[in-house]
Amino acid sequence: MMNTTPPPFPIPRVGMGFDVHQLVEGRELWLGGIRLEHSLGLLGHSDADVLIHAIADALLGAANMRDIGYHFPDTSEATLNIDSKIILRKTVQLLADRGYRIGNIDATVCAERPKLNPHIHAMQQCLAEVMGIDADCISIKATTTERLGFTGREEGISAYAVALIY
Repeated sequence: MMNTTPPPFPIPRVGMGFDVHQLVEGRELWLGGIRLEHSLGLLGHSDADVLIHAIADALLGAANMRDIGYHFPDTSEATLNIDSKIILRKTVQLLADRGYRIGNIDATVCAERPKLNPHIHAMQQCLAEVMGIDADCISIKATTTERLGFTGREEGISAYAVALIY
């Protein structure tokens, strides 16, 4: 049985999240809550924003509240084509309901293309607004896999995130 009583004083907790989605034709590419111009988009039940999904999983993990698949199943009509910003906003509310607040987020997106550096500031601003925190509390890094593996072959994009909550 899960204990639903928040701790009596702020205890820092850390969670880690990971997500990956396949790149396909005919879909929009959403990363960090913003739409990027690209010839391919991510395939998924929702808008498939791997960065937001990794962050949501990190937050839920830090609070020991399972994962986004548990709270927002990919078998539900309610989550079909859902904007991942809604998932993130609801995740933050789930944590707040348990007495937690976000300390900071550190995330890395792995993609060969498009180049993400020009979009990181916009992603930080968008995510900060959705989570109700300062953009300075959100670190987003971009990397490639040097053309190795499914990311290197541009078959998909993955993201990792670590979250600190109190």
